[in-house]
Amino acid sequence: MTDTAPTPAAVPAGLEPKPLSPEDSQALAERHGLMQIGVRPPLFAYLRELWHKRQFIWTLASAQAYAAHQKYLLGQVWAVLNPLLLVASYYLIFGVLLDIRRGTQNYIGFLTIGIFLFSFIASSMTSGAKAITSNIGLVRSLRFPRAVLPIAVTVTQLIHVLPALGVLLLLMLVTGERPQLEWLMLPVAVALLFLNVLGITFFLARIVEISRDVGNLIPVLTRLLRYISGVFFSIDHYAGHPVVHAVMAFQPVSLPLTITREALLAEFALTPSNWLLALAWALVLPTTGFLFFWRAEARYGRAS
Repeated sequence: MTDTAPTPAAVPAGLEPKPLSPEDSQALAERHGLMQIGVRPPLFAYLRELWHKRQFIWTLASAQAYAAHQKYLLGQVWAVLNPLLLVASYYLIFGVLLDIRRGTQNYIGFLTIGIFLFSFIASSMTSGAKAITSNIGLVRSLRFPRAVLPIAVTVTQLIHVLPALGVLLLLMLVTGERPQLEWLMLPVAVALLFLNVLGITFFLARIVEISRDVGNLIPVLTRLLRYISGVFFSIDHYAGHPVVHAVMAFQPVSLPLTITREALLAEFALTPSNWLLALAWALVLPTTGFLFFWRAEARYGRAS
């Protein structure tokens, strides 16, 4: 007996399977959650995927924040010690030797707010600018919304600064400030600052990914911002020219420092126009920064 292969049943005429058209293939892939590689996803689909990664963002940020100081003997204490040492050195140089305390009554409180918050700004800009380039292996090996990385960096730096904010409130009491209702505005000021910094981080992350040489200019930029943002001096007192004053006082780095001082220092009254402008920056910067970053989503990891 000879084995013979079974003959496939004949398919009735007109019922033969037809190949899928490109449009049908794309619709089928989208229906099953598949996305084409190397193509920028639609904005709302991107936002939806980013929202689904929120737990990953928090896990990544908290792990990085915890690991940052683990190699040191004092561990997380350095998150508070570093800004305190900066306050002491800046007070010695600018408050005692150069005596630029004019325009402030509680200069230590004024300076502490500036140093603590600007440390968050500078560290976020420095780390955020390298959010893509320092994670290039992750970017090239896994598919996920690349906006996860600059967001995680900014959240990491916020976690770093939270203990310092607790110390900040204690220093307000030590320097003679008394708790008042305006102190309840501190979380609002910090949230507006976070959104401003997040927007800046989006811009820097894409720019540095395009040209890594720009990353060498970030320390210069943060140093410039430190000297024009009223970190250790009163802009109202020292910026005499109206145009210079407006540029220095209402740019998105100095304004959050101002509204925080209005919340915590009795010598500064809450100014609605400052808070509204800070809110405007907190809406414009992260929105435009996110769109600027998203438009290059398909090219991240491809540049040499």
